[in-house]
Amino acid sequence: MAVTMHDVAQLAGVSIATVSHVLSSTGRITPRTRRRVLAAVKKLRYYPNVHARSLATQSSRTLGMIVSDIANPFFPDVIKGFERRAHQFKYEIIVSNTNYAPSLMRRAVRRMLEQNVRGVAIVTSEFSRVLIEDIVERRIAVAFLDLGPVGEHVSNIKIDYFAGIQQAVAHLYQLGHRRIAFAGGRSKFTNIMARQRAYVECMQALGLEPGPILPGNQRFDGGFAAGLAVLRASPRPTAVMAINDLTAAGVVKALHQNGLLIPRDVSVVGFDRTCLAAYLTPSLTTVDIHPELLGRIAAEALHELSSSLKPRGREYSIPADLVLGESTGRVPDSSTVA
Repeated sequence: MAVTMHDVAQLAGVSIATVSHVLSSTGRITPRTRRRVLAAVKKLRYYPNVHARSLATQSSRTLGMIVSDIANPFFPDVIKGFERRAHQFKYEIIVSNTNYAPSLMRRAVRRMLEQNVRGVAIVTSEFSRVLIEDIVERRIAVAFLDLGPVGEHVSNIKIDYFAGIQQAVAHLYQLGHRRIAFAGGRSKFTNIMARQRAYVECMQALGLEPGPILPGNQRFDGGFAAGLAVLRASPRPTAVMAINDLTAAGVVKALHQNGLLIPRDVSVVGFDRTCLAAYLTPSLTTVDIHPELLGRIAAEALHELSSSLKPRGREYSIPADLVLGESTGRVPDSSTVA
């Protein structure tokens, strides 16, 4: 038979309301009473029904996060930072994955509303303004990633994509590379386009013609296809700037399978700095956009908005830093272009 809050109250010799206050960290409870209640909870192995409590109060201690692709190693690191900070604020979290599909985005938003979340971090580009308005109209806190202007109940987390791409292109330039291709992603997504625009602008600032911009899908198979396209290009690029580490891994695989060595024949740079960067052979030069920090800031932004009497959002900034690995080297002598 399930243990109830009533059982805990009986054992502790207090009211059900007192048990609720202790478990919710609300109200004025003496340390002695708190210890008695927690001892009863432990002895009875009682687990509060958080969902039932949120239905009763029309509120919850839950934060949501919507991500694009849980299989991409970037997102587990974001979720880890989000969960750790949320727990420090005594929230639980729920996570939904859209797999880059607008229909799954709609389902994810519906799930958040059904769970009465206090706030939602949207770490994805495939969203609908109408869906977001549905969340904000319910006075639920929202933290975007590079997507929306700040406003009531809405904060934005901005990543300095330009600085990251600029560092990567400058690094390749200093190594003698002039033919630098860009292995991209789904061009309709805002944060993908921001990286591609930064690449074009940085190449032009150095007096270079942007190399081929190869389509992709932010996944390994898209990177593999981009790597095969590099092989077919004439003249062949001496370096590839990839939209993310998964894409870079696909490029490396395609080039290696066709007899090219990294970085002797082609240098490759990733973006995101996931765990792949260290585990690839050779290790990947990549741009670190601090995914755990991103998750942590998202939780802080939602907590600040949901706890404020005047929930006006603000913009947060995430730096981008080039981290050198073994996948970049000097351009082959025969390929150097003045």
